[in-house]
Amino acid sequence: MNKKMARLRRSRKTRAKIAELKVMRLSVHRTNSHIYAQIYSGCGTAVVVAASTVEAEVRKQQPKGGNVDAAQLIGKLIAERAAVKGVSEVAFDRSGFKYHGRIKALADAAREGGLKF
Repeated sequence: MNKKMARLRRSRKTRAKIAELKVMRLSVHRTNSHIYAQIYSGCGTAVVVAASTVEAEVRKQQPKGGNVDAAQLIGKLIAERAAVKGVSEVAFDRSGFKYHGRIKALADAAREGGLKF
């Protein structure tokens, strides 16, 4: 089993539990260059809110998308957009990534922005 397969195995467990609870899910994905965050509906089929470092307005503020500062920016942005849509409580889906570094920075910034998880 390689690193990617192990991460996907961990993510399946988390997603199965969240699907069982039928709550909105804040899903995070990271690459070396960018970080992406999406909030899915309770049924898991529709994206309610999304933010990523690929967006032009984010690139103006933070040209490098693969660092902790960019992750904090995306966390604040996803929390603001969720508040506009009326979303206040979500389950955090880290997609099998370790809760460390950029993932932790995004989660902390989203909590500061008003999301509860």
